[in-house]
Amino acid sequence: MKLKYSIGVDLGGTNIKLGVVRSDGKIKSKISLPTKAKRGPEFVVKQIISGVEELKKKNKVKIVGIGVGSPGSIIHKKGTVENPPNFPGWKRVHLGKLVSKGTGINVVVENDANAAAIGEMIYGAGKETKSFIMVTLGTGVGGGIIINRKIYRGERGAAGEIGHITVNYNGRRCKCGSRGCVETYIGNSYLIEDVKKNLSKRKDSKIYEIINGDSSISPKVISEAFQYGDDYAVEIIERAGSILGYGLASVVNLLDISNIVIGGGVAGFGKPLFASVKSSIIERVMIPFKENISVRRAKLRNDAGIKGAAALAFYK
Repeated sequence: MKLKYSIGVDLGGTNIKLGVVRSDGKIKSKISLPTKAKRGPEFVVKQIISGVEELKKKNKVKIVGIGVGSPGSIIHKKGTVENPPNFPGWKRVHLGKLVSKGTGINVVVENDANAAAIGEMIYGAGKETKSFIMVTLGTGVGGGIIINRKIYRGERGAAGEIGHITVNYNGRRCKCGSRGCVETYIGNSYLIEDVKKNLSKRKDSKIYEIINGDSSISPKVISEAFQYGDDYAVEIIERAGSILGYGLASVVNLLDISNIVIGGGVAGFGKPLFASVKSSIIERVMIPFKENISVRRAKLRNDAGIKGAAALAFYK
């Protein structure tokens, strides 16, 4: 079977990751550019086009299409992105048309977590699984739902927004406009904000020692502190897992899908996070679901978004 090539674009709140991907899932070449989302949609579109052109110059292969995984509500057939939570000024952007016009290549746009789920279904942890729930942990918290080997988009293309399940009806305000969403506790920026706020009370923590007075706290720093057996790092990771698990319990109860795949940067917390997620789901789901809960790490790791987006050019 002759291999084909497409470009996958993983549009994140912090970075835009792009890659030339073969139809068998191998990445030929990849790059990353800062999103600078605060500068508005026009700038972000220029960044995507610039990245595509750079990849085209580096890779002398025929590109059959571009797939873009974007946050927000996606009108799939039109390639339109609406109200992505961490992108100021993006009410409705015709992303597919704009990128296609700037590159001369056909573009398919999909919700970023849906794209990651498609990538895991075709190339990764969901390869042998009929139905599963994908969770992406990064700047925000996204989700994708695979049912009988098909992505479920819902009526507006916004299905699977696990990060915006309410776990505290009177909780902090979320960028989506609601309160107490899962994302407001374990989305990267919220998580780091909480750690910074509480760190002055935990000066015995290894985190305090690692940053050495600097304010640069990241999931990587928390993971490093955990490796030293730091109690505060353990608390942070287990609490994040519990909150995600409580949100996912509602999804499991609603959809009767027991397989969970977790990807994204915060998934780097590893086993303690997954153990906490699983125990919290089991604690809250209905009795018939308890013994079949499976929580796995995404196999494609940080490439899930690129490979999933690229697969949109091949996936029917």
